[in-house]
Amino acid sequence: MTISASPADSALIAARNISLSLGRPPARVDILRGIDLWVDAGESVALLGPSGSGKSSLMAVLAGLERPNGGEVRVAGLDFVGLDEDALAVARRGRIGIVLQAFHLLPTMTALENVAVPLELAGERDAFARAEAELAGVGLAHRVTHYPAQLSGGEQQRVAIARALVARPALLFADEPTGNLDTTTGNAIMDMLFARHAESGATLFVITHDPALAARCARVIELADGRIVGDRRADRPAS
Repeated sequence: MTISASPADSALIAARNISLSLGRPPARVDILRGIDLWVDAGESVALLGPSGSGKSSLMAVLAGLERPNGGEVRVAGLDFVGLDEDALAVARRGRIGIVLQAFHLLPTMTALENVAVPLELAGERDAFARAEAELAGVGLAHRVTHYPAQLSGGEQQRVAIARALVARPALLFADEPTGNLDTTTGNAIMDMLFARHAESGATLFVITHDPALAARCARVIELADGRIVGDRRADRPAS
């Protein structure tokens, strides 16, 4: 499948006419309705919209976690619609990092082991050394041997960020990453995400219902009822 020529042929994310529905008529629910979207490498983008607008579903499609009913998706030059599940898993590895509202840490593994998992799956020999360095980078050098139950919510989210970043992906999705945190901790987590985005040059794609958080991104895409209803760029870079 080939996405036809556009001004953004070199985009990291190129999606055209994405649709996603659940169920069958007359009970079918249309979640995404003809989404066209291009995102360049290195951008910081907020996907802003109320609960139920389709934000997380669109992220799942762009990350290769959900298959659309129709449309074309190309990420980092790969046709995500044309790949089978095994090939999608390989395609995500090392290219895409995901941070979710729920931390999804493995409870029987230490912070260090949780962060090392993606590298071990990729067969990296220095998985634990790199994981330890990544945890130090998010301020958790002193917590590497602790299990998730021994960590605060903010610390667990830092571990999740370290796990998402350890393979140095070109694209980082953050889906309501502060939703389970208090305001002060949430702000600190977002400061960290934007700092790592600036350091690495990775594309940061933040899914949120919070206009103040969205305003920190260089570009804000608004979603409502499964459609893009706004796409604007900030006058200044994210900070």
